[in-house]
Amino acid sequence: MSSSKAILLKEEGNRYFQAGDYVRAEAVYSKALIADPLNPTLYTNRAMARLRMQLWENVIADCEECLKLSPDSSMKAHYYLSQAHLALRHYDDAVEHARIAYDLCVQTLDKSLASVLAQVLKSKKERWDDLEKRRTRENSDLEAEMLSLMERERDEALRPDGDETMDEGSRREITEEWEKKMTTMCDVFNKARSADDKPRVVPEWAIDDISFGFMHDPVVTKTGKSYERASIMEHLRRQNMDPITRTPLYPSDLRPNLDLKQACDEFLQENGWAADW
Repeated sequence: MSSSKAILLKEEGNRYFQAGDYVRAEAVYSKALIADPLNPTLYTNRAMARLRMQLWENVIADCEECLKLSPDSSMKAHYYLSQAHLALRHYDDAVEHARIAYDLCVQTLDKSLASVLAQVLKSKKERWDDLEKRRTRENSDLEAEMLSLMERERDEALRPDGDETMDEGSRREITEEWEKKMTTMCDVFNKARSADDKPRVVPEWAIDDISFGFMHDPVVTKTGKSYERASIMEHLRRQNMDPITRTPLYPSDLRPNLDLKQACDEFLQENGWAADW
């Protein structure tokens, strides 16, 4: 009886969600969970509504509860967890859960593969941007700290010992020496900043010819042509035909291109901006 009531409440919640009334949807899903607290799907349904309401911590709680009940099969729980963690700037968690969701999509041929791939790339891109901001800030702080330290050492060198006096020539010599040291140090930091501004070019071998995006999980066809898995799978859902040769092609014909994947991962590790190319 409780299970039947939960199903009816779930359907009612779905109607509210589809109408854009996420507050009522969340409330009805909560009632459904009271009726059937061991149903993992109800937790992801409520998490979906809470995502729209930007209740990030609650989304995480729901998804974690879902994974306790169904640890190996809930792609949606990992997908929603990634979105909530990303909103909270928990970048490592966002990437981890997005990757798990992606792997589950691949295993089950889930139609959400393209959306989940976009979440993987978005999470990696935002994590890279955060690392870059922190690195830039730390470098600026380091430069200012080193300049301040060198200025103190210069001032100490200009301060005569005891009752001794320092002639103007010696003062000028010491000042010029330290100015040269500080200029050299600033040049080193400026060169490092210039390296960050070098042209950003994505190599052609890393670009998917269907989506024109950077490849994250390349697969190779029988003809030796590689595509992003999400793109070619979406293409094959519409027609089982090779995009170039127009010959029959099926998901079972695809094989992971591990060498290309490694090359893409290495390029992305050094050029995180490419995830959003």
